[in-house]
Amino acid sequence: MSVAPRRLHVVLGAGPAGRTLAAELARRGHLVRLVSRSAPQGAPDGVQCRAADVSTHDGALAAVEGAAVVYHCVNVAYHQQTEVMPRVQQAVLAAVGTTGARLVVLDTLYPYGPTQGEVMTEDTPWRATSRKGVMRAQLDEAYLAAHRAGRARVVLGRSADFVGPGVLNSTLGGAVFPPALTGGEVLGMGDIDLPHSYTAIQDVAKGLAVLGEDPEGDGRVWHLPTAPARTTREIHSMIEERVGRPLRRVVLTEPRPFGPFDATFMDEYAEMFYQHTEPQIVDSSAFERSFGHRPAPLEATLDDTLGWYRTLLAGAHN
Repeated sequence: MSVAPRRLHVVLGAGPAGRTLAAELARRGHLVRLVSRSAPQGAPDGVQCRAADVSTHDGALAAVEGAAVVYHCVNVAYHQQTEVMPRVQQAVLAAVGTTGARLVVLDTLYPYGPTQGEVMTEDTPWRATSRKGVMRAQLDEAYLAAHRAGRARVVLGRSADFVGPGVLNSTLGGAVFPPALTGGEVLGMGDIDLPHSYTAIQDVAKGLAVLGEDPEGDGRVWHLPTAPARTTREIHSMIEERVGRPLRRVVLTEPRPFGPFDATFMDEYAEMFYQHTEPQIVDSSAFERSFGHRPAPLEATLDDTLGWYRTLLAGAHN
């Protein structure tokens, strides 16, 4: 009896989401290729690495060669997004259209724009007014139009802000956990008593892997499994319990440089600061019902994240 060959899953982008996804796919027994502009260093065990510029037609084609499923987890510097991300989309859509690979896109909440605290579901209207929000909405419309027209098979997985091992550039990342562990100043943004959803990076990876394995979800947007929203103050209290000391919190009521977020980033982030002046609540129940995957409890995610940062800081001092 012959054994069917394993199908190749290609992950574009070697940031925290791409790396965590590559490891999850390899754990599930898939052949995995991880692609970034320069060959990724320290890739998960069993994962092939390739360098390619997927903002170009030839680079994208080379990246997805032989793939059954392609995962678009590419991100670029914040101030370059409106220029570069449309080029990446055009090249990647053309490449999967040529090769026939299915495309799973890691997406953001930006297309919704300000919601005045409305719980976000997949049926929430897209009302973005910021440059980056309008750009993301236009990209998503193009992805779904390509699927409807039969030019590509596409599914989108939307995530709230990331949190978890390996996540640095998040409002619950490098400006929070290292100073919490060392006694430095911990960042809070906007109104810290508003509920704010965070998606564990492990749930981002598991959710995208599920979408890659099950084509029944194609042709639409899904909210990736996301734990119930908590206020920033609540999350900080949970961190205090775990590190055994009160946090030295600095709350920014308007965007300005702080910690890993320099002036270039904060100038670009200003149009998105509404996310910290109104509740940001994500409902992922549709995904949970359809695919049977529930998000990790935030308590477990914080434990894992603090453990990762402890190891990172210990390495920096050796």
